[in-house]
Amino acid sequence: MSLVLLAVGLAVAAFVGFNIGGSSTGVAFGPAVGSGVMSKLAAGILMAGFALLGGWTVGRNVVETMGGQIVPSGLFTLEVSITVLFFIGFALFLSNVVGVPASTSMTAVGAIAGLGVATGTLNAAVMLEIVSWWIVAPVIAFWVSGVIGRYFYPALVHRFEVTQTEGRLVALDRSGTFPRPEFGPNTTVREFVGTALVIVIGCYMAFAAGASNVANAVAPLVGNGSLSMNAGILLGGGAIGVGAITIARRTLDTIGNDLTELPLLAALVVEVVSASLITVLSELGIPASFVVVATMSILGLGWGRATRTATISDTVHGEAPERISVGALAADSADEGAATVGNPTPEPAQNGGQREVPPIGDEDAEDIPSASDLFEPATTARVIALQNVVPAIATIAAFLVFQFVPGLAG
Repeated sequence: MSLVLLAVGLAVAAFVGFNIGGSSTGVAFGPAVGSGVMSKLAAGILMAGFALLGGWTVGRNVVETMGGQIVPSGLFTLEVSITVLFFIGFALFLSNVVGVPASTSMTAVGAIAGLGVATGTLNAAVMLEIVSWWIVAPVIAFWVSGVIGRYFYPALVHRFEVTQTEGRLVALDRSGTFPRPEFGPNTTVREFVGTALVIVIGCYMAFAAGASNVANAVAPLVGNGSLSMNAGILLGGGAIGVGAITIARRTLDTIGNDLTELPLLAALVVEVVSASLITVLSELGIPASFVVVATMSILGLGWGRATRTATISDTVHGEAPERISVGALAADSADEGAATVGNPTPEPAQNGGQREVPPIGDEDAEDIPSASDLFEPATTARVIALQNVVPAIATIAAFLVFQFVPGLAG
């Protein structure tokens, strides 16, 4: 009987990892796929490799937290582990069906917390620490991105504009004894470096996603000793990879095409800020939400960009413009013609190849678009709603089952 339960537990853990791969790949590689830098298949393959690497290195700390610190590890019998993992996987499956990336960490922690509340074993101190970081991390993301948006983003737009040329980025020169790679017929060094940067940052996001999310699939089974740490990470990372290559296509469409017209450079800034925060939290053993942190980073970057219409002195004296919008990010790519990889060719730059960046306080608020130019309102509302509903479903369902099903949790 125990072997049958173990087999079921492994299958459910793989199912959870499969759905995590479907949800997280869109967050990591949506901007790259949406801009035409890479295909969905290439994104899935890179996600599989770097998510496993993140889980194998930094992710061990998160597995330890979720496998025995939120509730005692002895509580994770095979029956309990299967039930917890089922609720995590089912909630994430619902989000993938509608093509919306949910917070896998919040969903998993919610299911385990539901178990802890129902059995009276929840470690309140650990849970408080996790929830505190859930509040603090998005605030940090907002302000770091806000500073970048206000003081650095316009200059970055002009410095790193990259035009995508026709034809292959890289080709093979077969004239010699051995084929060797070379630039495509129209590829410039600037385009190659810019495209490589987009891919590298996506891989960084995938690494951070693996570090944070592998635990969500296997922590209960590792906590009760059914799997060793290494075996659990291989199972979780492998399942994430399968999900990344298969069902992630819907979330790649949502993030890359439907949700936002976010310029590629802005998306890369958001990814770097978000991935760095999540990696640090994973090292601390804190399971954190990529989706929430990235959303606040977008808002902070747009807010910071919009505040360039006023100096600090103007703000202190009450002379700041009344209208501040996160749609400011769209101005740099659409109105000023500054292209990044995958965007149309920009108008020729002045001043020796670099456009002038207006000083803070000299930019016209009328040139800043509304928020609807940055976000697609209907899709954004659906995403935000489901990001809250999915963890709630897992938490409430786990609590009700462990509270009212006799003997399931001891």
